[in-house]
Amino acid sequence: MNSWRGLVAAAKSEAAFREELVALAFAIPLAFVIASQPWKRLALIGVILLLMAVELLNTALEKLSDHVTRAQHPDIGRIKDMSSAAVGVALAIAGFTWLVAVAEWLALI
Repeated sequence: MNSWRGLVAAAKSEAAFREELVALAFAIPLAFVIASQPWKRLALIGVILLLMAVELLNTALEKLSDHVTRAQHPDIGRIKDMSSAAVGVALAIAGFTWLVAVAEWLALI
């Protein structure tokens, strides 16, 4: 129940999470078109789910930090920057995974 409430709250308040939900909606059927092997399909869908999980953690850290203090604090700023960087890394992993899968599907590699 808490998990569902968290997902709904993120979907209502975070544009990035809504975009990732759209990406997941496209990724699920596309994975079955692009990848012929089950483990590749799982990887293509899994990297989007990983991205969403990291986004949820980033959002939670940012909201908790804002709850602790709204004042500018260098340590909290660094924490927010690091959690944002984690989203960037997860996005790169997802992007490169999909790029390789599409390139293989198009027989470019």
